Amino acid sequence: MNIMFMGTPDFALISLEKLVERGYNVTSVVCREDKPKGRGGQMAMPPTKEFAIEKGINVYQPASFKDGAFKEVLEKENPDIIIVVAYGRILPEYVLNYPKYGCINLHGSILPKYRGSAPIQWTVINGDELAGVSTMFMDVGLDTGDIIDIYTTPLGKTETAGELFDRLAVSGAELLCETIEKIKNGTAKRTPQNENEATYAPMLSKEMGKLDFAMPAEKIRNLVRGLSPWPSAYVNTNKGIMKVHAAEVINKNADVPAGTRIPSKDAIILQTTDGQISLAEVQLQGKKRMSAAELLRGHDIVIEE
Repeated sequence: MNIMFMGTPDFALISLEKLVERGYNVTSVVCREDKPKGRGGQMAMPPTKEFAIEKGINVYQPASFKDGAFKEVLEKENPDIIIVVAYGRILPEYVLNYPKYGCINLHGSILPKYRGSAPIQWTVINGDELAGVSTMFMDVGLDTGDIIDIYTTPLGKTETAGELFDRLAVSGAELLCETIEKIKNGTAKRTPQNENEATYAPMLSKEMGKLDFAMPAEKIRNLVRGLSPWPSAYVNTNKGIMKVHAAEVINKNADVPAGTRIPSKDAIILQTTDGQISLAEVQLQGKKRMSAAELLRGHDIVIEE
C-alpha cells in the first residue's frame, strides 16, 4: 500500500520511524508549517519533516485544505491509505474519502474517552488508573470514528504527562502497525463509539497552571503531573513566578485556612482543603530545576496570591 503519513510532533515521529523501519511504503509525509523556535526565533522544521527529508520521502506542508486545495497532492501521491498521528488539523471530507482503505488515526486515549487535543494530559490531570491509545477509521467528527484497536496500560502513580507521552508514543506505533496489518488482511473490525461514554480533552493553557490550594491535595498533585512538562503548574512568589514540577501529598491537617504555608526549614508545604501538599521540585524564572530543599538554602520564599 502507498501510505501518506500526516503528523507533526515527536509523538508522530515515533510512529513514522516505526513504519519505515518495518518496511511499509511511506511515499509522503504531510505536516504543519515550520515555526520559530527558541530565543533566537529561528525557523525550525517539524520532527517528521526532518526525518522524511533524511529518508528521501516527499514532504507537504499545506496552509489550508479549503476549496480542494490539497486535491492536486492527493492525485499526485495517490495514497491507498492515510495514517494520521497528531497532525493538528481537521481533515475535510474530500481528503477522508480519497484513499481506498480510508484515513486511520492513532489517538492518545481509550476512546471514546478524551476526544480532542490533549488526551494524555487530561488522563493524568484526572488521575485515571488506566491510560491508552486507540486506532480508528476517521470520519468528519472530532475523534468520533469507528474504533479498530485499543491498547491500555496502568498509569504510574508519579508518572507525568511527558513520561506518559513517551510511553504511549512507542506503544501507539506498535498498535498502528498491528492495525495496518489487519486492514491489509481484511480482518480489521469496526466498533462504533458509545456516545454516552464520550468525554473531551480540551487544549491546555498557561492559565490552567496556577495552583489553587482550595482544591484537594490529590487533585493538585495530579494537576502538577498533568501539566508537566508544558505548560507547567506554578505559584506566585516574592521572587516571581515559580514553576512546580513535582508535588507530594502529606496526609496531615492543620487548623488553618487552605493556602497557609506550614512552617518547615527544608520543604515548601501548604495546607489544602483535605490535607497538605509539599512542592517537591520547583524552578524560579531563569534558574534550573531543583528540590525545594535546595531552593530554600539560598532563598527566602513567600507564596503570594
